[in-house]
Amino acid sequence: MKVILIDDEPLARAVIKAHLRKFPELEVVAECGDGFEGVKAIQQFQPDLVFLDIQMPKINGFEMLELVESKPSVIFVTAYDTYAIQAFEANAVDYLLKPVSEERFHQALLKWKAHMTLPSPAGVDQVLESMAKTSPQQQRVVVKTGSKVKIIPLHEVLYFEADDDYVKVITAEGAFLKNKTMGFYENSLDPQQFVRIHRSYIVQVNQITRIEPYQKETHMAVLRSGVSLPVSKTGYVKLKGILGV
Repeated sequence: MKVILIDDEPLARAVIKAHLRKFPELEVVAECGDGFEGVKAIQQFQPDLVFLDIQMPKINGFEMLELVESKPSVIFVTAYDTYAIQAFEANAVDYLLKPVSEERFHQALLKWKAHMTLPSPAGVDQVLESMAKTSPQQQRVVVKTGSKVKIIPLHEVLYFEADDDYVKVITAEGAFLKNKTMGFYENSLDPQQFVRIHRSYIVQVNQITRIEPYQKETHMAVLRSGVSLPVSKTGYVKLKGILGV
């Protein structure tokens, strides 16, 4: 079975590799020093298991996983993030605390081998949703454009738009697809900064220049860019509350 190690610390990867020697059926097919390399390696090798560090430069482990459409089984590796550990335990996702002891490593491997689906993609998605509400994820959106990864500061996002099973992240540079739901962003973004004005749109409040009446009890929000977005009756109530009108 194929294993990938993703950690920016060579020593940490060496420790995992040393522990893996007692599991000859597991082959390390790639080692990655950052999340960018990790996304490419997972796409290339389609591993059975990934050991993933959380705290990494450029993009962290959670942001990296968001870019992987078909998520593999993951055992997270962390140094100290208490909030993350609570999220893992709440969703039955296994993790290892650095420095990784041989006994704890074997427990994690045996647990994974017993179930072969641990952590389940659903469990991973729930952890990602929990961690999206913490910094730095609340300050930026990480997207994939072709083979490249782009980090978009949240203040540069004009609005989010539903697009079938994806969400379009609209900026002054253009539109970028994200494999998330509108509900995910509605629940994880600061409600004072981004408001869901319609089932298909979440807009940055600071981008709105005016709100105009439209058909029946609906309105249109006109943005600084000149784009007009529909505002539902519920969305209008939310906007009035935030704008104080």
